Amino acid sequence: MNTTRHTDSVEVILKDQRRRRWSLAEKAQLVRRTYEPGMSVSLVARQEGVAASLLFQWRKLERQGALTAVSAGEAVVPASELAAARAEIAKLQRVLGKKTLENEILKEAVEHAAAKKWIARSPLLPEGDL
Repeated sequence: MNTTRHTDSVEVILKDQRRRRWSLAEKAQLVRRTYEPGMSVSLVARQEGVAASLLFQWRKLERQGALTAVSAGEAVVPASELAAARAEIAKLQRVLGKKTLENEILKEAVEHAAAKKWIARSPLLPEGDL
């Protein structure tokens, strides 16, 4: 009598399965494995049950520093928002420069008028500022 059994395993994949959420550490570890000697993106993807396109996306993000920035707790913003913010900063710096120059010119005018005795003191300045 033969008591040995052969059992085959069957994996059933349902379409309604939820997406797997990968932690940043898991993503970084999988990306590192794709760079190991003898490994490839396709091989790691098959071993871990991940789409190769997803691993390629993670490698791209890693090269751009996005995986590191997110793991460091820094916010990642789109390049278009960064460019708009830099343009706004440049605009505000120009306005600040103009206002600073205007302020210096007005201070010199008050000092000159006070020296010529055209005004006794500036109504906006404290007593000892002239």
